[in-house]
Amino acid sequence: MTVLMLRPAVAADYDAIGSWIPDASACARWAGPKLAYPFNASELPRLLEVEQGASHVLCHANAGRLGFGQYRLRQPGTVHLCRIIVAPEARGQGLGKSLCRLLIDEAGDATAAEAVTLRVYRDNPAAYAIYSSLGFVPDETESNAEVLMMKLMLKHPV
Repeated sequence: MTVLMLRPAVAADYDAIGSWIPDASACARWAGPKLAYPFNASELPRLLEVEQGASHVLCHANAGRLGFGQYRLRQPGTVHLCRIIVAPEARGQGLGKSLCRLLIDEAGDATAAEAVTLRVYRDNPAAYAIYSSLGFVPDETESNAEVLMMKLMLKHPV
């Protein structure tokens, strides 16, 4: 059994992460409108910096890069997962769910959040299935025709 772990992203990771983004459409869907494509991978640490949050790489026991994701404090008590991506060669192996579970745990521990939010494109059933299986539920009040907001309430010991 391979042990998966999160580690903080470092500058050397961003060349690989940048190579996972093949075109402007994929870039916009992954990083949002603030990251223009093409981009210089060496600038990604600055361009993707999140205030009150963190960037993490999914890997096997400190080797290789299997995925990347971020969280940021959205408001007191709520963290938001963002820029979640699995390396193209590692897709289809359940790593997206592992990445999200580890990010949820890390974000909850680091911020004592009571809730986690994320956005998913409505035309991405694979991502929607992952998030639903983790307990996220749709929040139509913050959604639009293209993007669905989802929310997970965290259980804290009493």
